[in-house]
Amino acid sequence: MPASRSARRTADPPPRSRSLLPLVLIGLLAVIAVVVVALPASIVTRVLPPMVRAEDFSGSLWHGSAGRISVAGRDAGALEWRLHPASLIELAADADIHWVKIGFVIDAAVRVDRHGFHAHDIAGGGPLEDLRDFGVAAGWNGAATLTLSDLAGDFERLTAAAGDVAVAHLYSAQFAGGADLGGYDLHLGSNAVDADGNVSAELKDTGGPLDVQSTLRVDAKQRTATLGGTLAERPGVPAALAQQIDGLSQLRGHDTRGRIPIDFEFSY
Repeated sequence: MPASRSARRTADPPPRSRSLLPLVLIGLLAVIAVVVVALPASIVTRVLPPMVRAEDFSGSLWHGSAGRISVAGRDAGALEWRLHPASLIELAADADIHWVKIGFVIDAAVRVDRHGFHAHDIAGGGPLEDLRDFGVAAGWNGAATLTLSDLAGDFERLTAAAGDVAVAHLYSAQFAGGADLGGYDLHLGSNAVDADGNVSAELKDTGGPLDVQSTLRVDAKQRTATLGGTLAERPGVPAALAQQIDGLSQLRGHDTRGRIPIDFEFSY
């Protein structure tokens, strides 16, 4: 029995207005692309938080750079970015960034929208002393390496973090006569950040005079960090460091494995 005319009508293509939607989107993307290429890089100053200042711009909004950035009056280095215009349709900004602070360099892919920020494929590193303007590791020296797969926040606190932050040849002139304390790795697992923005991470040595097994916990509300765990000396520990460890062992004693318990708390 041949198909009825009404049946054929139900199989007709969608209205012409719907078929034009892809063309409209393509046109809109083209307009956005032209706009972001034409606008100067300095336009980003209009959306920066009050505590952030940027100067010495070059390039465009799409691919530009700021040669001088400061956060709360502190030198924050320079930033280069390459924007993905399609994200602007979603009222968001997706960009690949390249950040430099003297010898410290970080590359990442970042998305920022009204809910917060989300960065991934974060990789880089450099001398710890180049971060002193931020109050990071004041008085300490070494080479840091960042390999983070995920970092997110809602502009008030962290909501996610995963990856590793490692440091090698760590030393301070004010501790153990400047002895090389070796290398350490701070590992953030997939559940490192809880619902309140508190962070828990494992801190272990990667070789050196000290065998360290510990956990770092950061209280976002109280702005305190607690390092707890144990440590033990390795053969060949420098004399100045051995003296420091001996003093610590007299205060803390040893556990059943012969290791020294550690429990430090500090504010940030």
